[in-house]
Amino acid sequence: MRALAAELAKLASLPAAWVAAATGVLVPSAVAAMTARGGPVPGGEDIGYQELAFGVLGAIVLGVVAISSEYVTESAESGGGRQITTSLTAVPSRTRFLLAKMGAVAIGGALLAVVAAAATMGVVQAGAQTPPLGAGDVPRLAGVVCYWALTALLAFGVTVLTRHGVVPLALFIVNTSVVSVTYLLTKITLLANYLPDMAGVRMFIRRLPDNDVEIAPLTAGLVMAAWVAALLVVATVVFTRRDA
Repeated sequence: MRALAAELAKLASLPAAWVAAATGVLVPSAVAAMTARGGPVPGGEDIGYQELAFGVLGAIVLGVVAISSEYVTESAESGGGRQITTSLTAVPSRTRFLLAKMGAVAIGGALLAVVAAAATMGVVQAGAQTPPLGAGDVPRLAGVVCYWALTALLAFGVTVLTRHGVVPLALFIVNTSVVSVTYLLTKITLLANYLPDMAGVRMFIRRLPDNDVEIAPLTAGLVMAAWVAALLVVATVVFTRRDA
């Protein structure tokens, strides 16, 4: 618990983490505001949820910087070292250190999702384009929180393997906001629907454009969780066996 508390405090001290939080809250809220002003749209049951799927960029940044910041070389005035050396001195067990990092990222991603969902759905409800939120929205909103937390862990795991934030950040941002490679792959093979992001969004999105494959929300969550768990196991094995 002490290691987890230390990692949460460390994550909260990163300026990039606050940029991630601002991105995660403001981006989906702003897009939802523009959508709500445009009047009723097809697939209106997903208004707000679609924006939250896009807003997961904030969770991605959070997951990346949580570990990439450990490998940044400090200035000469600060000794020119890296934070990872100090961190592993404080927590000699690499597995325990990485588990604490994972816990901090999951908690951070989940909390960010809660705030972003509240802000985005508040904007949508104010636009009066959808019925009031009801009991049926509770599992969908829970799906949003799970999706953000798992995506943050996915980005974290990839960054552990690369030890550098630029490449995973670029790949995840492009796939999420510019051209979704995984979505294009669904046009080639139906199996692509079971890739982590394509499966994960089905925890709360009811209708994907030009995609008739149906995956139950619970199944979608289990599929994404399995991908993330497998990646984190590999990342942990690699992290514990190589030089810091």
